[in-house]
Amino acid sequence: MKQVPIILLMLFIANVGFAQEPQKDDPKVGLVLSGGGAKGLAHIGVLKKIEEAGIRIDYIGGTSMGAIVGGLYASGYSAHQLDSIFRAVDFDRLIQDDIPRSAKTFYEKNETDKYAITLPFEGFQLRLPSGISKGQNVYNLFSTLTSHVSDISDFSKLPIPFFCVATNIETSEAVILENGYLPQAISASGALPSLFSPVVINDTVLVDGGVVNNYPIDEVRSKGMDIIIGVDVQDSLRGRKNLRSGLEVLVQINNFRTINDMKKKREKTDLYIKPDIENFTVVAFDEGEKIIASGYDEAAKVKSELEAIALRQKARFSPDISFNKAKKLFIEEVVVMGNENYTRSYVLGKLKFRVNDSVTYKRFNEGVNNLSATGNFQDINYRFVETEGGGHKVVFQLRESEVKTLLRLGVHYDDLYRTGALINITRKRLFTNNDIASLDLIVGDNLRYDFNYYIDKGNYWSVGLNSSFNFFDKDVPFDFVFSEFFDVEENPTQLNEISLEYSDLTNQLYLETLFRRSFLLGVGLEHKYLRYLSETIGVDQNNNPRTIFESTNYFSTYGYLVYDTYDNSFFPKEGLYFSGDFHLYLFANGLNEDFDSFSIAKAKAGYAQTFLTNFTALITTEGGFKIGSDATKSLDFFVGGFGFKQINNIIPLYGYEALSVRGDTYLKSALTFDWEFLSKNHFNVAVNISNVGDNLFESGEFINRINYSGFAVGYGLETFLGPIQLKYAYSPERKTDEWHVTAGFKF
Repeated sequence: MKQVPIILLMLFIANVGFAQEPQKDDPKVGLVLSGGGAKGLAHIGVLKKIEEAGIRIDYIGGTSMGAIVGGLYASGYSAHQLDSIFRAVDFDRLIQDDIPRSAKTFYEKNETDKYAITLPFEGFQLRLPSGISKGQNVYNLFSTLTSHVSDISDFSKLPIPFFCVATNIETSEAVILENGYLPQAISASGALPSLFSPVVINDTVLVDGGVVNNYPIDEVRSKGMDIIIGVDVQDSLRGRKNLRSGLEVLVQINNFRTINDMKKKREKTDLYIKPDIENFTVVAFDEGEKIIASGYDEAAKVKSELEAIALRQKARFSPDISFNKAKKLFIEEVVVMGNENYTRSYVLGKLKFRVNDSVTYKRFNEGVNNLSATGNFQDINYRFVETEGGGHKVVFQLRESEVKTLLRLGVHYDDLYRTGALINITRKRLFTNNDIASLDLIVGDNLRYDFNYYIDKGNYWSVGLNSSFNFFDKDVPFDFVFSEFFDVEENPTQLNEISLEYSDLTNQLYLETLFRRSFLLGVGLEHKYLRYLSETIGVDQNNNPRTIFESTNYFSTYGYLVYDTYDNSFFPKEGLYFSGDFHLYLFANGLNEDFDSFSIAKAKAGYAQTFLTNFTALITTEGGFKIGSDATKSLDFFVGGFGFKQINNIIPLYGYEALSVRGDTYLKSALTFDWEFLSKNHFNVAVNISNVGDNLFESGEFINRINYSGFAVGYGLETFLGPIQLKYAYSPERKTDEWHVTAGFKF
């Protein structure tokens, strides 16, 4: 019995010994993430499994997409958070620098809605841009996501120490980025040549690090890491059937060296993970969910190895990451650097936010995109610096574009002007730092031009000079012009229609500014020379077979107010629109000898809203009327047609040919339902009603009945050359139909 306590004591000591955990040598684990474009999303799946195993990552080194995923992970995001972030990203919009239309100034909106192709044109030689995208949307996204660590310049001080690799394009040397501003560093590491423009950091021109070092294992090992986990998402060599684009060929050429390098680097990797992503391309971001899953599945195959590493590590305290959840920031100061030709006022005017004021991150990014949309800056880098008062100082580092001359092209067809090809020359900084001169020459069925010189003063009053010539010929009703000169009943030839040649030369000098940062307010002086004639009937004083109905110079002063937040001018899904215009015609010289001063006021309002997935309702209402003398009919409202550039008071209306209805007053409302049944493919139905006539307000006839109405069913396709639209329209009053066809941007 005396031996029992001794035996129990020995068993207790043995059990305690076996219950103790094995001795931990606490190895430092480094993570290497290679580049691979969209394939790099597999890194997120691998990180999920690493977290599940309980491994503590002590250092991250990444290249290209590996730098992007690694940099965000190092800033404190979990793998599941990264999964959610990347699933919500619209990569097409991100990569293409698709700047929301609502974020642009009115000048840039007009240019976006006109030109299909824009190319640098220096020294009368075409130059291709350095990249499809400047990467501004990418930079904006990274700046927002990493705002909680924006004050950290030494990347080793991030929640997980980090560095990334870029390539000095001038020397072909690898550059290790471990200091600076994190969004800029990972943008440089991911600047894939031909897709993204190079990034300049400290006067060094940088591109994708994968060009020289796509798997920085030696650099991670040099940080004192004991174990290296490497994730390789590089492409394998592809056969000819899979080399169909220039980007794929470029990637293949770069892969020659990186694949050879990986033979040695793989041997240096303690735990090598290569996800099965052979069937995905470097731009297959739309298959991100599958790519992430492939990374997780591959890491699951080495689950035991991952857990064994975790067991050797000691637990360490990880502080909670305080992510910036605020939707607004208070800007106390704006510092602008790098601007030589463009003033601080110009920059702030484009950004559209004020000092000592709050702005949402969304509005801030829109302002940056608007500055980028000018095309005057190659790089727009910025950094948030928190102030003692809890606000922020924003430091902008700009790099102005060296391109001052642009060649722009476009094509268009509609029922009024018919075919047209546009050639534009745009010259920036012609006389002053803030000016831009632009000449549109339009050739085709009708020769036209549009010249605009604009001095952009940002927040102050900007000055513009415009000269344009428009011409078309159109069969119009007999009473369209003869009602001015003859009683319709005296039509001696009983013509239903005559062929009308219509020309308009307009010259304007104007001032405009932003009102309350949203409305465009402008005033100006205008000279307009109108001339239209018909060779169908009559003989002129020179015995030529034609009758000239109008040949007069009109002089006026005018004002306008515009508000436009449509996200798309042709197929808007959301936004508000308002435009108001008032012209006071003071005097005239020419054929119109009965001229007496008069005014024309007109306005249009619209609202677009998506109420179901890809279903949108657009409602518009508009009207105009003449005040004063009714002796001049040339500037009345001419209603009918669809899809043409609007000049003077020519108004579209479904169900009627262009210029088929006329009056000095008009009211019109329209309702359109649009269904985007496939990406960029639209099916729509529309109804419009209108009253057009003389003195409708004075006589009260504008509310008595609807004189004109039309219904339309159409198909629309968005292309890089502009929208292509086909519409079938029917008018109950006419009891007949019309086909409206238009293609390309309006000009």
